[in-house]
Order: sequence, then structure tokens, then C-alpha cells
Amino acid sequence: MFRHQLKGAQALHNISAAWTLFLAFLLVADVLGRAIFSQPVPGTKELIQNSIVMIAFLQLPLAIYSDNMLRTSLLLDAVPVGAQRILRTLASLVACGLFLGILWGTWPSFIDAYHIGEYEGEGALRVPTWPVRGVIGVMSAVAIVAYAQMIVLDWLDRGLSDDDVSAADHHAS
Repeated sequence: MFRHQLKGAQALHNISAAWTLFLAFLLVADVLGRAIFSQPVPGTKELIQNSIVMIAFLQLPLAIYSDNMLRTSLLLDAVPVGAQRILRTLASLVACGLFLGILWGTWPSFIDAYHIGEYEGEGALRVPTWPVRGVIGVMSAVAIVAYAQMIVLDWLDRGLSDDDVSAADHHAS
């Protein structure tokens, strides 16, 4: 039912993985530059600092769709199946509220950062902050939609199977 969204979530995950790999190479180059040439790669701290948050938020949709968000099953396993569905729905609604709060709090600062050209860093590399704030806002909205879709799938007894997740992974690669 939501296979296109799952493919999009996998694509975002792949982008975040590629960016993580780039950052790993950048960090190694920075360390080697410091050790061998006494010259770090300019802007490494700012790029990594801003990228970590973006990477985490880009991975949210796939974690939600593949049902891999952090949770404890202690209470869930102790109640009947019908109550499990209700608890999953309540947890998803709380998550929707959380991401709505993040979206609400982030969007105005994204607009401001974009309009005033806010940046971090001095000298050789100045990193704009609006892309990070934009990713947080957009991915929060996507997370709200993903949780809402998972509630619908749960109540229709049509949760995404491991095969759906694997198929999306295969097509996104």
C-alpha cells in the first residue's frame, strides 16, 4: 500500500549513509592533515557538527516504516493482541505529537536562518544553518505522515512485511 513511501525512505537512508561515508573520509583527512602537515581541513568541525543532525533525521522515515524505532516490548508483550494494537496506536500518536512540536519549533527558525543568511564558522568555510533546520522540519513532517500511515496499516492488519522492506532496499540500491 505504501511501497512508494518505503522506497523514498530507503533512498533517504542511502543518502544519509553516503553522506556519513563522506564525513568519515573528511574526518580521516582532517586527522591526517593535522598529524602530517600540521594543517587541518578547514570547516571539518562545522560540517560534521551540522551533518550529524541531518543524518539522524534523514534516517527517521525508514526506521518508522521498518518498525525499528527504539522501544521496549516489556509491556507490549504482556498484554493481549488487541491491547497491543491500542498501545502501538497511542505510541504513534505521541510520536506524531513530538514531531509536530519539533516542526512547530523548527520551521520559524528555518525561515529566519534562510532570510538572514545565518551561518556557522569563520574564515575559510562558513556553513549555512538553514539546510539543517529545513531537513529537521521536513523530516519531522514526513515522520508525522509515516506514523499516521503505520497506524492505518496496523488497524487494517496490513503492516509492512520484511519482504516489503527488502524489496524497497533492493530497488533503491
